[in-house]
Amino acid sequence: MDDELLTPDEVAARLKATPRFVRRLVAERRIAFVKVGRLVRFEASAVAAYIDSNRVVPMTRAHLRNYLGEVA
Repeated sequence: MDDELLTPDEVAARLKATPRFVRRLVAERRIAFVKVGRLVRFEASAVAAYIDSNRVVPMTRAHLRNYLGEVA
């Protein structure tokens, strides 16, 4: 197992967010985590996967026009 386990505070630092936000992600099951006894830990790859799954890519005007045409 090469993946290092991170604490909620370390994850918050990587996301540049608060520890409360990380606790909310866990409560809502929006990020993968590991229970070690009563402690919650995160694999670095799970944090990277969370970041990738929430990435928003920019759209060109043509794509936006097509998207809005499909929705309407």
